[in-house]
Amino acid sequence: MLIRLIPGAVLFAAGLTAHLLGAPLYVTLPLFLACYALVAYDVVWNAIRGILRGNVFGEAFLMTVSSIGAFAIGEYPEGAAVMLLYQLGEFLTDLALDRSQDSIRAILDIRPDTANVLRGGALSTVSPAEVAIGETIVIRPGERVPLDGVILSGTSALDTRALTGESVPRYANEGDAILSGCIALDGALTVRVEKSFGESTASKIIRLVEDAADRKTPAERFITKFARVYTPAVVIAAVLLAVVPSLFTGDWATWIHRALTFLVISCPCALVISIPLAVFGGLGAASRAGVLIKGGNFLEALNGAHTVVFDKTGTLTEGSFSVRRILPEAGFSSEELLRLAAYAESASTHPIARSIVEAYGSPIDPAAVSDARAIPGEGVTAQVDGRAVAVGSAKQMRALGLSVTAPDAAGTLAFVAVDGAYAGCIVIADAIKPDSAETIRSLRALGVERQIMLTGDAKAVGEAVADELGLDGVQAELLPDQKLAAVEALFAALPKGKTLLFLGDGINDAPVLARADVGVAMGGLGSDAAIEAADAIIPADAPGKLCDAIRIARRTHRITVENIVFALGMKAIFLALGAAGLANLWIAVFGDVGVMLLAVLNAMRILKKDRK
Repeated sequence: MLIRLIPGAVLFAAGLTAHLLGAPLYVTLPLFLACYALVAYDVVWNAIRGILRGNVFGEAFLMTVSSIGAFAIGEYPEGAAVMLLYQLGEFLTDLALDRSQDSIRAILDIRPDTANVLRGGALSTVSPAEVAIGETIVIRPGERVPLDGVILSGTSALDTRALTGESVPRYANEGDAILSGCIALDGALTVRVEKSFGESTASKIIRLVEDAADRKTPAERFITKFARVYTPAVVIAAVLLAVVPSLFTGDWATWIHRALTFLVISCPCALVISIPLAVFGGLGAASRAGVLIKGGNFLEALNGAHTVVFDKTGTLTEGSFSVRRILPEAGFSSEELLRLAAYAESASTHPIARSIVEAYGSPIDPAAVSDARAIPGEGVTAQVDGRAVAVGSAKQMRALGLSVTAPDAAGTLAFVAVDGAYAGCIVIADAIKPDSAETIRSLRALGVERQIMLTGDAKAVGEAVADELGLDGVQAELLPDQKLAAVEALFAALPKGKTLLFLGDGINDAPVLARADVGVAMGGLGSDAAIEAADAIIPADAPGKLCDAIRIARRTHRITVENIVFALGMKAIFLALGAAGLANLWIAVFGDVGVMLLAVLNAMRILKKDRK
């Protein structure tokens, strides 16, 4: 647009200078007409196309009628200035829009154009779309991962900012899953492809972001409905303003001039441009913060959050077992009890067994273990350094003739017997995520009224987690359909105009994710269920990012309301001045463009980094 704006401004300046110096009309008029033709042809063409398609009362129509009318009544400088300043405002608005799109563009750049595939013992560079599931690709240091897969060999730090918003690199080793869109920073990786190009994480994110722009917020729908009534109304008002007073006064030139000024002022540029810009900026700011929101309507729903419902496992907790307490009996130390249990469990692949071995932390000497035997549903027995060790449930202890009392501790209990005597108990539980407690506190500080946890875990475990985090309520031992029924009950108690959010892992909780006003999937990029059912995704698997999303949604809503009130208020003032003859075309143009630019600048505040 600059290619037209700069010559147009030069022609306008030349014409205005000549006009002020008293040059004849045959000198000034061609300069103003040339300026108008250069900067206004696309607006005029859009107005003509709108008329041909039945969409008469558009912004282009208002600008065309008012500017041509100014030429018709001999106000040549004003007629050219209308279009020149209007196009200048459009140019500056486009610059602002480009800035708001930066984070979106960064996301759309996460999918590489090539992949290094290993075929016949040689590397070939091909399009990622040509790589089949099961083939092996090589990612060199500095390259972006083209397809989802599992690392066969190599170790590298991964830049995951495009997916998670986290600036700290993550380390990936052999056997780890790797998602497309990450960047290998300091090591080469050989990867077995697990998903096709179209189903890879990067492709899903890009589709998600592209679709988000199609979902309008209530504010955007308000603009659409408003424009259908507003535009014909101001055109009719302008016609009446030109005709009715002129019939009584006979001063057609004055009232036509006022009517044209009225039309210029009436263009709802500030509303039409700044509100979608604020919403788009909000989506971009959220993605930059590590929350992918599927549309502006869900951004608006986040603003009205009243109740947040959490899943437990994998959402508020790590989703993996860890040893929380060691309770030895007399004659045994905690270290000895853990060592004997770890050796006995060393051959088992059960999650509880793995957590005990990991808690022990030292290498296991296989020579110290013999006669290891797993008892389905009860536990294991083994000889450890010649001592008979049994690790398992209370039922297994009773089978050994031992009487045990469960300690007052939430979690899974692994009882240990050594040489036929009860030696103690190990409490294993799902560890709470480091930021879960802070998330609950932040939600409460944000004014979210209720935080509820729904879990399929045991009642004692669910209540222990809820008490530790300070939740407002918990329901445990729920099946997926029971979770859905619980959410329906919470909806019934929801105040009018408020929304319910659900934060879950995106796989088992798909029905509830779909039912909530905003279903947020935690770390669900690898899950088709999460992509389809959720309205927002937190790739970093950090519940605290929900608070960031709510803050951004509220700031977006606040700025949108400010723009609506400001634009309509200023528009009403300038329309009254124009109708009364107190505002000429120059004031009208500056008023319209000025209001639009101020509204756009206000909308750009959404991109500022949130202050917690």
